[in-house]
Amino acid sequence: MSTIYDRGAPGRRAVALPELGQGEEELLARIPPSLRRREGPHLPEVSQPELVRHYTALSRMNYGVDTGFYPLGSCTMKHNPKLHEDLARHPGFTELHPLLPAEECQGALALLWEMGEYLKGIAGMPGITLQPAAGAHGELTGMLLLRRWVEDRGELGVRTKILLPDSAHGTNPASAAMAGFSVVSLPSDRRGMVDLEALKGALGPDVAGIMLTVPNTLGIFEEDILTITDLVHGAGGLCYFDGANLNAYLGRARPGDMGADIFHFNLHKTFSTPHGGGGPGAGPVTVSEALLPYLPVPDIGREDGKYRLVWDRPKSIGRVHPYFGNTLVIAKALAYILTLGDEGLRDASAGAVLAANYLKGKLKGTYRVPYDRLAKHEFVLSGEGLGDGIRTLDIAKRLMDYGFHPPTVYFPLIVREALMIEPTETEPREVLDAFAEAMLRIAAEAREHPELLREAPHATPVRRLDEARAVREPWLRLAGGCVG
Repeated sequence: MSTIYDRGAPGRRAVALPELGQGEEELLARIPPSLRRREGPHLPEVSQPELVRHYTALSRMNYGVDTGFYPLGSCTMKHNPKLHEDLARHPGFTELHPLLPAEECQGALALLWEMGEYLKGIAGMPGITLQPAAGAHGELTGMLLLRRWVEDRGELGVRTKILLPDSAHGTNPASAAMAGFSVVSLPSDRRGMVDLEALKGALGPDVAGIMLTVPNTLGIFEEDILTITDLVHGAGGLCYFDGANLNAYLGRARPGDMGADIFHFNLHKTFSTPHGGGGPGAGPVTVSEALLPYLPVPDIGREDGKYRLVWDRPKSIGRVHPYFGNTLVIAKALAYILTLGDEGLRDASAGAVLAANYLKGKLKGTYRVPYDRLAKHEFVLSGEGLGDGIRTLDIAKRLMDYGFHPPTVYFPLIVREALMIEPTETEPREVLDAFAEAMLRIAAEAREHPELLREAPHATPVRRLDEARAVREPWLRLAGGCVG
């Protein structure tokens, strides 16, 4: 596609500006010479129709959850209800200055307090902070809370390790390391769950805790979760649950009841607020009784029907986000909870599990399923052995020709040539069937016409890119040329 500079002609304008009240030289005289341009800016000269058509054409090249099926595993890219967008645009929220004193923003504080109460109930845990801006930020906040707990017990130089299953989310090791811990990997057993014997062998006085993804990235629920948390607690550590996969058991089970001490939510996944390029996100963190003294400040308290900011927490880890977090994202998520209610939230998780198992059942006879167990909200296939020299990347590229965004590829790392698929509960059966049909056709092509896959995509604005070279040797398009 051409750039905006390839359109138009000298002298064309998209707007008509009023005449200046003063002469150009008189205006320039007010600007110090050192701040003036030596040459005029190189701007495109286009008419308004050319301008609108160019950027409308660009927008049509974007792929998003509003334009098609987005089966990214572990990302929960589900529909964002537009009613909630309208609610978040209410002037009472958008025009509220964040530095207003508490007595002048009681409505916003009431919303945040109420959301906190709902999330504590969903998690089954007594404490919460709404400040973290996203899931990974919630992870780091949780690890900082754990570190402060260890420090307060006088064990900071002793409990230095975080145990991490090899089926956990990829950001978990970084979050633990950023908080000053060393990471010890735990292998999965043949069922795709934490190897209990390996866990027992890794536990000791130097373990601060464990980071679990529940269900794990294979889409499998840890059947031994109570045993796992009991073992870690028995060794003096705490249990962190990554909440990115909550859509699998929302309204049906609570992390606190399973032994979690720290749990982060991804409001931009489970509670259907914009994800990815439509962000920002929000990653509230709930905690067990032991960690209440360390939560970030300020907290929001309620007394005699009024809301106030609570700063009296001397052991707090401090702020992790300006003001109260991404408030408008929280407002959308609260609208989602209030719209669905308890029964609706349970229905959402049931629909997610049903859709995942339905798709897996259609594909597992053609694609290899390394861990063929009851799936929760997602499942993992392998593209290995599908055709002569065919890799998962070829399958993903070919899917684009069929009009589908590819699923997550090459993750989790414990599955060779992984395809990680999460359909969510918001897609109708017809879409799931069409996706499955495309995957089955691609499998047939891999056997009969493998070159179709190796050269895909064929029908996209840009053909196959060399991603590795693009990272090593980026070329950025600028006005008038390219720069490396």
